[in-house]
Amino acid sequence: MKDQKLNHKDHDKKVKVFFSPSGKQGLVDKNKTVLEIARNYGVDIDSVCGGRAMCGRCQIEVSQGEFAKFGISSKLENLTERNETEQRYANKRKLSSSRRLSCQAKILNDVVIDVPPESQVHRQVVRKALDDRDVTIDPVVNLYYLEVSEPDMHVPSGDFERIDEALKLQWGFKKNENITADLNVHQIIQKVLREGNWKVTVAVRGGNRIISIWPGLKEKVYGAAVDVGSTTISVHLVDLHSGTTISSSGGMNPQIRFGEDLMSRVSYVMMNEGGELELSKIVQDGVEHLIKNAAKDASIDYKDILEIAFVGNPVMHHLLLGINPTELGGAPFALTTDSSFECLSKEININLNSGTRLYGLPCIAGHVGADAAAATLAEEPYKNDFYSLIIDVGTNAEIILGNSKRTLAASSPTGPAFEGAQITCGQRAAPGAIERVRIDKDTLEPCYAVIGTEGWVDNESLKGKYSNLEITGICGSGIIEVLGEMYITGILSSDGIINGSLNSKSKRIEKNGRTYSYRLSEKVIITQNDVRAIQLAKAALHAGFKLLMDKMNIQQVDKVLLAGAFGSHIEPKYAMILGMVPDCNFASVKSVGNSAGAGARLALLSREKRKEIETLVKKIEKIETAVEPKFQDHFVEAMAFPHKTNPYPILSSQIKLPVSLDLGEIENQNKTRRRKRNRNL
Repeated sequence: MKDQKLNHKDHDKKVKVFFSPSGKQGLVDKNKTVLEIARNYGVDIDSVCGGRAMCGRCQIEVSQGEFAKFGISSKLENLTERNETEQRYANKRKLSSSRRLSCQAKILNDVVIDVPPESQVHRQVVRKALDDRDVTIDPVVNLYYLEVSEPDMHVPSGDFERIDEALKLQWGFKKNENITADLNVHQIIQKVLREGNWKVTVAVRGGNRIISIWPGLKEKVYGAAVDVGSTTISVHLVDLHSGTTISSSGGMNPQIRFGEDLMSRVSYVMMNEGGELELSKIVQDGVEHLIKNAAKDASIDYKDILEIAFVGNPVMHHLLLGINPTELGGAPFALTTDSSFECLSKEININLNSGTRLYGLPCIAGHVGADAAAATLAEEPYKNDFYSLIIDVGTNAEIILGNSKRTLAASSPTGPAFEGAQITCGQRAAPGAIERVRIDKDTLEPCYAVIGTEGWVDNESLKGKYSNLEITGICGSGIIEVLGEMYITGILSSDGIINGSLNSKSKRIEKNGRTYSYRLSEKVIITQNDVRAIQLAKAALHAGFKLLMDKMNIQQVDKVLLAGAFGSHIEPKYAMILGMVPDCNFASVKSVGNSAGAGARLALLSREKRKEIETLVKKIEKIETAVEPKFQDHFVEAMAFPHKTNPYPILSSQIKLPVSLDLGEIENQNKTRRRKRNRNL
């Protein structure tokens, strides 16, 4: 949605509105309902009752604060107060005080509207699966069943002292071991001992600290491996005894209403006093909610979750811990701490068992966080003789290159284009989004796969069995594949120019002002600006890993590992065609899923793994791309597909690449067309 051009008189009737997370914004009429405006501009808000305040599916929230990026000062009072209809629904169905029904709330002034995931028709599909890598299980929390001696008038010792004695007699704890307990344990010891008839189970953390106690035999307790990403959060519940992942839960990071990228959130903190407290509370609540959802799905009591191992990029790491991330917003990008961190989970408002601890893996550098450290722990490049390159593609790509002798780390500012933002018809991975694409070289006709639909969709099937299919946009993996296919078929030049001369061959090549576009479907079009957005993102990514290869003094890598939810759904061939990975055999490129979450699980289950990553992080060499002179040179050369000066010979041997037209040839074609047009006139 583009801003409308208004004269001065119209400003009294029009107000600014921004919808999160869709990013749609514009100037709209006052005194219209949020739902009406949302529908007019294609914002994804659910409603079954047709705006009668009966179903409650259209709930929204007002994001409050100064949003300099959008030029909006957003307040609750910028919407009308609850009317009788909405209040009646609130009384009957317990509508949260922070929520409004978009079918009743009318816009009075500039406002930022957040559409929560449960109010969206096309809800986010969070695909951060956790594969169970082998690990020697040695969790920091262990259970011990005890038969405790009863009080004796002749042996004056307290109940806790007799638990201490039982641990040493029955479980071989050293006699000089100083066993302690949390206050909450002391507060219930007497009750639990008598309830269990002097038979209890205690949870001991770190070998000497009792953090919880139950009457009788307690056989299982659990831990949570948490990956806090800027876009999504994933939680995996793990049986601390068997190491089995019993349940997973994932969802949007609720902070996304404050901006798609991390720097927007840091900017919000800078411009709004107490903003860091607001952002911290939001993400803390989000993590607690997902952990409790995972526990509910597994039919376990969330109070049986005694340990959390979490990872995240530096900004998310700081905000989850309630630390102001302002220093990460500019050079020298100083972390509050790059060491591992432990605290009671309730200290950061994650309320499970009173004794539940949170362990944060160490960060590597100001823009290379605990998530990159966890991915390194999971993939273990430091144990191999060959060179492995780990790439976690997100709004800020984190890159690790190394072998058994040396490991380097860097980050690259790729922006949100790979996730569908800044793309004309882009969206996140949700039902209705195109996720895979193939283009016929002769006809330039496409077929594609759509999330939520089985099989491939083409023009014929849209007239037949898929006639009712609603295609809502294109997600990151679809964008990568469509540009790769456009390049293979000659629609795109190596310089990223859409070849307008092909419009005589296919009506899908459409004139779009001074440039051309490719129409993928009725609602999805790929414009020249979309190509440029991907070129900028992939050039930053390429420049990042090329800089590390320079530092390592190598021309090729032996193994490329694509990590994260996005990396899991990129086909290696297309990543290489665009130059998102170095030139190598397709077989050398592998999607490894949520490596950060897998690394968090390893740290959850193994004290040895915690020591391993804490030691390794101190040895990793951090390369700051922002101050490296060669970064800009690599960036410029990497704008071309797959690269301006490196012809990607290994790729060319595996797939027939087109002899792409360069900018000069495209311009010659344009001049020829203009001459013909002028003659016709």
